[in-house]
Amino acid sequence: MSVQTSSSRPLSETRVRSAPGPGEDPYPTRLREPLDLPWLNRREPVVKGEASQGPLSTEQLARFERQGFLFEPDFLSGEELQALRGELDALLDRDDFRGQPFAITEPRGNEIRSLFAVHFLSRLFSRLANDDRLVGRARQILGGEPYVHQARINYKPGFEGQGFNWHSDFETWHAEDGMPGMHAVSASIVLTDNHTFNGPLMLVPGSHRVFIPCLGETPDDHHRQSLKQQEFGVPGRDALRRLIDRHGIEAPTGAAGGLLLFDCNTLHGSNANMSPDPRSNAFFVYNRRDNRCGEPFAADRQRPRFLAHAPDESWSPHA
Repeated sequence: MSVQTSSSRPLSETRVRSAPGPGEDPYPTRLREPLDLPWLNRREPVVKGEASQGPLSTEQLARFERQGFLFEPDFLSGEELQALRGELDALLDRDDFRGQPFAITEPRGNEIRSLFAVHFLSRLFSRLANDDRLVGRARQILGGEPYVHQARINYKPGFEGQGFNWHSDFETWHAEDGMPGMHAVSASIVLTDNHTFNGPLMLVPGSHRVFIPCLGETPDDHHRQSLKQQEFGVPGRDALRRLIDRHGIEAPTGAAGGLLLFDCNTLHGSNANMSPDPRSNAFFVYNRRDNRCGEPFAADRQRPRFLAHAPDESWSPHA
């Protein structure tokens, strides 16, 4: 895959731009030319609530503040976990979902890679998305009432599941969905065991404190390609190298049932699944209600509603 990076041409050959001033978009991205800075400082606090306001302890909130993510093993177990795994299999087996825009297949195959708006497709996943064990954690981190901005199942089949390039979710949601600020958190529940060889999620701890503007203007209907293989909205390699040299890479692994919470701006990605074991997770994005999306900051129009929900809206695959 060809990745456009800030290191692909010397800065001396281009006209550089300055950091945004007052009244300008604080997180410019999808640029024609690079800024004169490798990244911009985050403006919003990471954790807005306190330990007394939810299930996370002071120590857990401090870890999330410091690293940009928090892994809780054994969040779900027993019959509850088994029911979700059964529901996952049933959804992936739905022939009527194949070929639908909300069902994303592998770049080189017909296996479903991601199934979006899953909380509207399944009562079981709807109950999970609205469960106060998750909503309470989101409310505590965001410091306000959350709603589900996006929900999906990610499935990485054995031997065939391809990886996800390094990216910040906020960069995409800001550029293409119109999310104004960094007031969103992702909750990923591991539905199958994650181990070293089946492409676990990798994160750069501390990367959530800076925003990396990306090069390349957003193509029309970019989501059709980016959900399979992302080329635009990918940070430049020089900035990635500097952040990884400074902070390293971590890949939380463990048995099914674990919960990974991570900040909307934490850089993450994953390798291909080289093992026979599938890797799957349920993924819910909670955005603060006063941070609802508006006009995209770096795209001609918003992405389809199955990718970016508004507060209190309903969605149907037949709408």
